[in-house]
Amino acid sequence: MTSTWLVRGFLLLQIAIFLAAVSIHFGLSLSGYGHRAAGTAESVIAIVLGGGLLLTWTPTPWNRRSAIAAQAFGVLGVLVGLFTIAIGVGPRTVLDLTLHGAMLLTLIAGLAITLRDH
Repeated sequence: MTSTWLVRGFLLLQIAIFLAAVSIHFGLSLSGYGHRAAGTAESVIAIVLGGGLLLTWTPTPWNRRSAIAAQAFGVLGVLVGLFTIAIGVGPRTVLDLTLHGAMLLTLIAGLAITLRDH
């Protein structure tokens, strides 16, 4: 039971990081970092993570599977974002790289804990 709450905690943390990035890229919290495409992608990932969080209250094995799927989708999305940064399409600021690092670390850690949860 504790591990389910730990997974939910990671999902909440991941959602918070993505929503912070959304607010930055839509210019709601910081100016000068606007990038609508990045904000849209991060919004979609935050919604998927939120759906994964809600589905953790469904019966086993769907609760675990939904958390795994949501976090795996998030990892894929962050890797696509890093690829766009690398090829020069996305924003290339220290803030963006830091956000992507935080996203990737929390997603991988949460995914590892979720995969370990039996």
